[in-house]
Amino acid sequence: MVFRHILILAAMATVTAACTHGVAPEASPHEPTETTSSVETTPPPPDPEEIGANELGVVPVLMYHRIVSEPASVYDRTPEDFRAELQRLADEDYVPVTTTELATGRLDLPAGTHPVVLTFDDGDPSTIRLEGSRVAPDTAIGILLDVARENPGFRPTASVYVNEEPFGGGEAGRRALRWLVDNGFEVGNHTVGHTNLGAVSPRTAGRAIVEGDELIREAVPGYAPTSLALPFGARPDPEELARSGDGYDYRAVLLVGANPAPSPFAVEFDAAAVPRIRSQGPDGEEAEFGSTAWLDRLASEPRLLYTSDGDPTRISYPRGDDTLNPKFAEAAAPY
Repeated sequence: MVFRHILILAAMATVTAACTHGVAPEASPHEPTETTSSVETTPPPPDPEEIGANELGVVPVLMYHRIVSEPASVYDRTPEDFRAELQRLADEDYVPVTTTELATGRLDLPAGTHPVVLTFDDGDPSTIRLEGSRVAPDTAIGILLDVARENPGFRPTASVYVNEEPFGGGEAGRRALRWLVDNGFEVGNHTVGHTNLGAVSPRTAGRAIVEGDELIREAVPGYAPTSLALPFGARPDPEELARSGDGYDYRAVLLVGANPAPSPFAVEFDAAAVPRIRSQGPDGEEAEFGSTAWLDRLASEPRLLYTSDGDPTRISYPRGDDTLNPKFAEAAAPY
């Protein structure tokens, strides 16, 4: 693969659980770190033009629900299909990041690779189940961990959005939430009762969000959710209620949508309305808007895709692209 040798070497040095991109709205470029003469320095990243870097390109945010052997709706995928999609992402040099990392621009990725966000809604037991201290291999997270082991540089992380009684409920579900947080996954709010926030009063919508937030905080002491996935993609009225309210202040709000998200450095990026792509094969209802169709398109038109330059202190993109958000002008590196 074109970038596999870069990916394996650079991932060990640059992709961490924080996945920090120094030009994020909350962050500043990385400060130099002290090294000793016995420590080998990381080689400089390749020339952005040579690898087709484009940090103003789009980012697929994939939406999953159940991983089951017998799908009952377009929202379900079989374990075999799910594994194949993850393997495709690894083969095509995608690196998973979390929703919040995307929204805050913390995308310190190996040169030539592309961010992808894996999101799981509803807290279904097929997402994760613990067997002792280990994740059951037939669950979505178990499959993700296995694909990551087989593909160095494919970061095992995702953003998991839960309702009341996640992963079957009880202490087993709460323990699974803690495992996710302890192992570098993001746990986000999906409201306590999967409430259609666009069909209820502002008071009811706010309460549904608050109770979902509190559920996570109680299960994982010391952890504060930083993103919300809107049930049914429905926004409350006022829309600002999804982003912040009594006791919560989120960095990102996920829609349902049917297209990739803009780059977090592009002027059109809206952290309060991040679109997602439903994970779906080439057939079925609205398959032309699903993950297979979009990944096919991005593979055939790589200029559209966010491609990292490997340097977290700059934003590289082809000269003539005028979509950069002006607040990132100092980090701009057109070529």
